[in-house]
Amino acid sequence: MLDDLALFVAIVEAGSLNAAAEKEGLPAATVTRRLQKLEASLGYRLLHRSARRVQPTGEGMQYYEQCRPLVQALRQATMRLDATLGAIEGTIRVLAPVNFASDLAPAWASFLEQYPRVKLELELSNEVLDLVGSGADLAIRIGAMPDSTLTQRKLGNVRMVLAASPSYLTRNGTPHTAAELEGHSTLVTLPLREWRLKDPATGAQIVLHPDARLRINELRLAVIMAEAGLGIVLAPELQCHASLESGALVRLLPEWMPDAPRSVYAVWSQQRYLPARVRALLEHLAAYTAQHPLLQS
Repeated sequence: MLDDLALFVAIVEAGSLNAAAEKEGLPAATVTRRLQKLEASLGYRLLHRSARRVQPTGEGMQYYEQCRPLVQALRQATMRLDATLGAIEGTIRVLAPVNFASDLAPAWASFLEQYPRVKLELELSNEVLDLVGSGADLAIRIGAMPDSTLTQRKLGNVRMVLAASPSYLTRNGTPHTAAELEGHSTLVTLPLREWRLKDPATGAQIVLHPDARLRINELRLAVIMAEAGLGIVLAPELQCHASLESGALVRLLPEWMPDAPRSVYAVWSQQRYLPARVRALLEHLAAYTAQHPLLQS
């Protein structure tokens, strides 16, 4: 209906159906059909039509005078909205896991440096928060994405590592099979309550539910506790790579780790249009993770 009102205003101002059709980029037959449809819905004739010109009827002129400011206001509102959505400025709200968000610190910093008119609000939690209910623009999630109401873009992969300190292994021995993990002290993090391993001999998946000596919802602290010799930890290689390189931790059962790494996704609601600032952040994160060696395994 609003499109037909705008077209009627354009016809009156152009002075003819053909001129209005040319201005709006429509076939003349379409303009005629939509005008007839509008007149039929209103129940009165809006225009006297001749081959070359149109002249508003009394009702048509009254209707034009009432519709014209409404159409102009709508156009101005649309232009303002287009400018807002197209501008890389404003606030972006992002949900993300605590530690992975820290691993992306260089990406957040370079994005804010590149776009000084953007503000970031990072809400960090290792729980999977309700993206739609929170009103956030974007979420970073790791693992399977069962929610079909979200649009997703894969950013990379993270491989999992079982590790312990040399001092712990000296005191307690080194496990060589999944069964030998039983009886060891384990450090379990909130996102990784289950430890999924793969028997290298049979290919069978083994799911362990460790009786944790320490249960914690912060991966980096769990890695630090493992370095202190408190037990065996399952963590993303991204979190413990430096510890493995320095020898503070020793990789355990590498042949038992699943072949498929955990995928990292950026997700957003299918119901929300992505403004330019959010699209810019999405592309920036994708470019950063594409160059990160520990995210492209």
